[in-house]
Amino acid sequence: MKPKVRVLLPAGYGLNCDAETIYAFERAGAAVHRVPMNLLFRGEVSLRDHQILVLMGGFGWGDDHGAGVIQAVRFRTHLGEELEAFIERGGLVIGICNGFQALVNLGLLPGFDGDYRTRSVALLPNDCGMFRDQWVRLVVDPGSPCVFTRGLEAAELPVRHGEGKFYAAPEVIARLRARRQIVLRYALPEGSPAGGRFPDNPNGSVEDIAGICDATGRIFGLMPHPEAFNDWTNHPDWPRLREHARRAGRPFGTEPPVGLRIFENAVRHFQGS
Repeated sequence: MKPKVRVLLPAGYGLNCDAETIYAFERAGAAVHRVPMNLLFRGEVSLRDHQILVLMGGFGWGDDHGAGVIQAVRFRTHLGEELEAFIERGGLVIGICNGFQALVNLGLLPGFDGDYRTRSVALLPNDCGMFRDQWVRLVVDPGSPCVFTRGLEAAELPVRHGEGKFYAAPEVIARLRARRQIVLRYALPEGSPAGGRFPDNPNGSVEDIAGICDATGRIFGLMPHPEAFNDWTNHPDWPRLREHARRAGRPFGTEPPVGLRIFENAVRHFQGS
C-alpha cells in the first residue's frame, strides 16, 4: 500500500476553511497535517515533511492592510528560502481565496521565469463595492499546465470574497495568456467567458480571470472555493440535477464533484496515476 500524500494546512489568525479543506483532501486520499501557523514560523513543523502546501480561505488577520498582505509578509519573513526550496523540490502549492491573495502578494504567482519574489498582479476590491457570496460558472483552459485542473473543462464553485478583482498591467496579462497560465475564467451559463458581465463575473476581474498558475503548473491560486464542493449535496441545485438525471436514465452522484476532483488531481500527481 502506497504511503499517503502529506498535506500541510497552516491555520489560525482568522483563516476559517480548515474543516472543509481537510475533509476534501482526506476524501481525495491524503493525510492532512493542520498546524497553528506559528509552529511553522518557529520551525517546529517543516515543509520538508510534506508534499502539498495549502493556503486556505478566510479572513487572515482580519484583512487588515489588505487581504492576504500580513500573511504574505509573515511567510516571506519566516519561510522565504524554505518556501522556495519546497517549490524547487517539486512541492505543490494551492492558495484558495485569502490564500490566493497571499500568493500574489508573496510573488509566488505568477512566478514568471522562476521569479517567486516579484509581485506583478493584484486582487482588488470587487467592482460592485460589496462582498459576494454566490456560485459561479467557470471555464477551464485545457491547455494550461496546471496540475490541479487536469481533465477539467468547466466547473461550478462558490465564491465568498470582497477583494477578488484580478488586475495586472496589459503586458502581464498578455504574458499570462501566451504561457497558458490563466487557468480559470468566470463564464456565462452556456460556457463562454463572462466578458466582464456582472454577476457572472462577480468582481470585475480583468479578462474574467478567476485563477492562475505558475509556469510549472504546480502553484495554483483561485478565488472560488473548491473545498466547498466536496459532495454533490453542496450544490444549491442538487435536487433538480438529480431529478434531471433520473428522468434521463443517468446515474447521479456516482462521480466526484468538480471541487473534489481538484484535490484528487493534486494527490494523484504524487501517486503516479
